Amino acid sequence: MSDPTAVDAPATLGDHLRNLPQYLLPQRVLTRLTYRLARVRTPWFKDALIRGFARRFRVDLSEALDPDPRAYRDFNAFFTRSLKPEARPVAPGDRVVCCPVDGTVSRIGLADADTLVQAKGRSFSLTALLGGDPERARPFRNGAFATLYLSPRDYHRIHMPLAGRLREMIHVPGKLFSVSPLTTRLVSDLFARNERVAALFDTPAGPMALVLVGAINVASIETVWAGTITPPLGKIIRQWSYPPNGEGVVRLDKGAELGRFNMGSTVILLFGPGAVCWEPGLQAGMAVRMGRWLGQTTA
Repeated sequence: MSDPTAVDAPATLGDHLRNLPQYLLPQRVLTRLTYRLARVRTPWFKDALIRGFARRFRVDLSEALDPDPRAYRDFNAFFTRSLKPEARPVAPGDRVVCCPVDGTVSRIGLADADTLVQAKGRSFSLTALLGGDPERARPFRNGAFATLYLSPRDYHRIHMPLAGRLREMIHVPGKLFSVSPLTTRLVSDLFARNERVAALFDTPAGPMALVLVGAINVASIETVWAGTITPPLGKIIRQWSYPPNGEGVVRLDKGAELGRFNMGSTVILLFGPGAVCWEPGLQAGMAVRMGRWLGQTTA
């Protein structure tokens, strides 16, 4: 478990100096380079990269469906590896909201109208997070939210907290700051500034959104229904609507894979007001695993 106090530790001069290079680095260039390196299939290169990464971040390969590091065609295939089914049991019950990812709770609670807490002393706009459309954000005002940070060692596939039907997907271009706890404390409006993909669902608990926030070295975000969303890169907000029935409908069961990060980042889970009660013991800094009990619906 992480230290909950570290999330809200006061920023020091050293913290600001450590964070300064992010404003100077060529974020897009580095991210494109990461994209290419993660897909190199030369055996000696990709095997050394995988072994070094697994050792550095203490990756538990015994959970992987294929625990042999040499079996992966490239580093990205290893990074987005699937797990054995028994490694992440999904909490049962139609009213139980399960955790969509492995990671650490960055923030969990209720929105204050259109405002979500980012870190102590920092907040950001729900409307901006969802692409700037007030009508799109309206169902989630004063609702429940959970911000979940995925570190490099975590499992990087994203799963459904509840069964749902996809209504809309939005790709919002933006910056590629790190989403580490340090940067979350220091960079204003971080999650509403970084590139992100938001998927909006209709569920038995009402509207639900999962926002997949990009970051430096997050070379690609993809979903199971549309494939790779980023890249391509651009400056224009893109959106897709999905029908309630017939051709093109997208329905996913609770616990089903929704998408993945090709390198790690953050997921923000949103519900409408009064729809969900979070587990009382959850707090910032706590480690969570995909499938665990996160809360429950109120109806």
